Amino acid sequence: MADKNTKKKQEGQNSTIAKNRQATFEYSVEERFEAGLVLEGWEVKSLRDGRIQLKESYVDIKKGEAWLLGAHISALLSASTHIKPEAVRRKKLLLNRHELNKLIGSVERKGYTIIPLSMYWKNGRAKLEIGLAKGKQLHDKRAASKDQDWKREQARIMKKG
Repeated sequence: MADKNTKKKQEGQNSTIAKNRQATFEYSVEERFEAGLVLEGWEVKSLRDGRIQLKESYVDIKKGEAWLLGAHISALLSASTHIKPEAVRRKKLLLNRHELNKLIGSVERKGYTIIPLSMYWKNGRAKLEIGLAKGKQLHDKRAASKDQDWKREQARIMKKG
């Protein structure tokens, strides 16, 4: 019994699989959504091992459905012998119709981009946090970097004094 409880606590604490840190630097995120993923068995095993990279991935909308493209999931060495794993295959995102309509409207009319922000476990299922974002200009990136440095300096000052 004690083993099961400690395992659940560990999953709760370390539920994040991967983060796209570059996304918040390149884009200003306006709104966030949670989406489910349609995955194959070997992909779930690889996610449990943390073998995913979201850095160059993006979300595309085709025929009223959202798809994750460019996410690289490395196959485990012990993957099945009868399946040939594709590391960079497109994965369907599961969103409800209201959320899809909002995303489609924002992308087509307002010029937004949909980017994956992080992937995590929720109730034993892999979820993807996507963001409705606009690209930052170079001066916006510099200002964000300057603000981040100032906050770090403030934290050092407060810690000493």
